[in-house]
Amino acid sequence: MTIADLDHETTGYSALHAYWMARAADLTYSTEEEMQSETRKWGFERFRYFFSSHQMLPIDDTQGFVAGSDRMIILAFRGTEPKKIQDWLTDVNGPAAPGPGAKGFVHLGFHQALDSVFPEIKDAIAEFRDNGQTLWITGHSLGGALAMLAAARLHFEDPRLTADGVYTFGQPRTCDRFLANAYDEVLESRTFRFVNNNDIVPQVPPEPLYHHVKTLRYFDAKGNLREKTSLLGSITDKAKGLTSDMFAPATDGIRDHQMAKYVELMENNLR
Repeated sequence: MTIADLDHETTGYSALHAYWMARAADLTYSTEEEMQSETRKWGFERFRYFFSSHQMLPIDDTQGFVAGSDRMIILAFRGTEPKKIQDWLTDVNGPAAPGPGAKGFVHLGFHQALDSVFPEIKDAIAEFRDNGQTLWITGHSLGGALAMLAAARLHFEDPRLTADGVYTFGQPRTCDRFLANAYDEVLESRTFRFVNNNDIVPQVPPEPLYHHVKTLRYFDAKGNLREKTSLLGSITDKAKGLTSDMFAPATDGIRDHQMAKYVELMENNLR
């Protein structure tokens, strides 16, 4: 089976579109030249790369792209490099910042990472959106947190910039329950948060201080995509994942977090 091309006329959720959003999130780990070259192959003639380095640790920089065609715009954020995952996961007690639209609070590191590039992102969307194009936002890991926050900020600052879809992969908890609730009131039906079995990143920062937004899509231990799972079923399935590799159960949470694994799972579920 050959996977179909990205459909620039897409208006709602589909497994195929989720696969392409995973591809876009994965592409952010490439160089600027590779991102532009690949998105051109996907039918996007306009491209804007964004990058900002930070003095703060453990989040070193913010990177991604905005790509536009005459029908669709994609905003994609890069996550944290795999070798740095352990470093930034330790920052679970960092200070908070006011959330978009003065609704609730977000992790300060996530807020600063988005704030450093948001003006140029907003300008790029405004420039590319000259034909009523749909807007899709995606990201993996830290990039998933930034995708969710960008969607919230765009909506609360200008409802005309409300995203048609937000797809995140291995997203950490990003905000308090007040912002999560405000977000879900307007974007729940447009947001799809993918989690692979024992991926460790969606488990941090810890509850009850930080919360997830809704609409979970879960890959079980066998790689099957589920839209719903019970608490007991989830615990049992996670245990299966931990024991699937008897030689390295302790690293299962890191292995399950790899963006390449999410792309593979999306592709397998299409086939």
